[in-house]
Amino acid sequence: MAVPLAAAFRYDFAPPWSIVRDTLLVGAIMGGFQLVAGWSLHLYRGRYKFGSFDEVRGVVITVALVGGSTTIAFLLVGDGTIPRSTPILASGIALVGMLAGRFLVRGVRESRRATHQGKPTIVLGAGEAGEQLVRAMLLDDRADYDPVALLDDDASKRRLRINGVPVRGSSADIAKVADETGASVLVVAIAQVDAAQLLAWDRDARAANMKMRVLPSTKEIVAGAVKLGDISEVTEEDLLGRRPIHTEEVGIENMLAGRRVLITGAGGSIGSELSRQVHRYSPAYLALLDRDESALHAVQMSIHGRALLDSDDIILADIRDSDRLRAVLDHVRPEVVFHAAALKHMPLLERAPDEAFKTNVLGTRNMLIAAQEHGVRVFVNISTDKAADPENVLGYSKKATERLTAGMSAPSGGRFLSVRFGNVLGSRGSVLTAFRAQIAAGGPVTVTDPEVTRFFMTIPEAVHLVLQAASLGDDSETLILDMGEPVRIDDVARHMIEKSGRDIKIVYTGLRPGEKLHEDLIGADEHDDRPKHPLITHVRVKPLGADEIDLDAAHSPEASLAFMVRSAH
Repeated sequence: MAVPLAAAFRYDFAPPWSIVRDTLLVGAIMGGFQLVAGWSLHLYRGRYKFGSFDEVRGVVITVALVGGSTTIAFLLVGDGTIPRSTPILASGIALVGMLAGRFLVRGVRESRRATHQGKPTIVLGAGEAGEQLVRAMLLDDRADYDPVALLDDDASKRRLRINGVPVRGSSADIAKVADETGASVLVVAIAQVDAAQLLAWDRDARAANMKMRVLPSTKEIVAGAVKLGDISEVTEEDLLGRRPIHTEEVGIENMLAGRRVLITGAGGSIGSELSRQVHRYSPAYLALLDRDESALHAVQMSIHGRALLDSDDIILADIRDSDRLRAVLDHVRPEVVFHAAALKHMPLLERAPDEAFKTNVLGTRNMLIAAQEHGVRVFVNISTDKAADPENVLGYSKKATERLTAGMSAPSGGRFLSVRFGNVLGSRGSVLTAFRAQIAAGGPVTVTDPEVTRFFMTIPEAVHLVLQAASLGDDSETLILDMGEPVRIDDVARHMIEKSGRDIKIVYTGLRPGEKLHEDLIGADEHDDRPKHPLITHVRVKPLGADEIDLDAAHSPEASLAFMVRSAH
């Protein structure tokens, strides 16, 4: 429409019919060119926020390309029937019309804020996630959140308005802006933020009588867009375990995409998250093995949204049964194996070392032999920080599995390696689960020792680092994940009690048999060498051959313990 309108201007709104016909043709050509140019610049693909600076820039570039190229064409091949200034004038009219329309629609959308009934909300983070959240809040009249201000530590964003909501300061201004706006909710719209910073913001929010909400970490936001449903209450897992983790996705994808993958212990805390994350890399076949049918049901439901347990990729088996494992690998023919099946509860294993030997040591031996026989290219044994300078049954058994994995790898021709890490937050039987139950019951909260410390990481972040380590590790290596700084368990208990608002006592029970005051990730005889990734240490453990395992030790707890102690050193 801009071309005929421009021609009408040139002829004082009385152009001859021949000019009208020609300008309509030129207008159709310019319109087609506009669509092509706009699509190429993502203008018509929904990539830009409506009426945003990025969209305005896209409109200007598109109109300039169309107008400029048409003007050049007129100068080169035009016959003079249409004034040569027409494309330039038409471009100006089109630009004004397109921008005016966009700002009109944006103004109408922003005016809808008056109908909001949600809680006054401060959004911390004026980046892409913050913009998406503010827009989602404004477009949903029934949203629980009404954005009244944004905060951002980037000084260049001060005094900006995003979808009509002003940026009123930095994270240091939480209390001040809350007082000025009456906000009752603080939403942290920054996916990659470490736990220490979250803890500080949580304290500031509570001091200002606000509730803090967070987004999941980047790896947990499966879809590209941030939604209101992604907002969740801040948990102790967020305050203790989250930190920015940067991974090299290409290596992980090369290891998993289009491959046949088997995960043992797939129903456990680590195994189930491994299953979900591996599934996202589109393996050719993903087999999930566990001896717990209910756990298999749960993990299948979490991946596929259904759990009929009727497909051949859901495998009920016990790693103690070597014949069954051979039959499973005969069927699955895996190229990559993640071995997460293990007994892990330290106090229980102290009283049943033979069970630890049969499951953790002999079960891993069975898996390694079957993997070697069936040509597995990558075998990843999931280990624990208890294997570093072990002092308990769990540590002895897992150090033996690291040595077994190193001993089996060389003759197989593949990459057989172990990945060692500490406590994960949110696992079944974790300290946080116990503290929550004790607080809910009115206390007391039990802590072994006022000075006891542990390493913590959230399960998704630990598993993603496991995948990164597996993609980088060499044959026979043990790779150790950097878990950050150790955390005093007493501090965790006190924070959870304070957050509950209840008067609950802490009782110190003393260290349990085999328990350390402070855990180590790297043994005294191991070196912290990180040649490929800043959060992954590569060490070598002394190999242990499968034929060196005393199978008769399984017949008594004493013999099992004695063998594991010997093999751990």
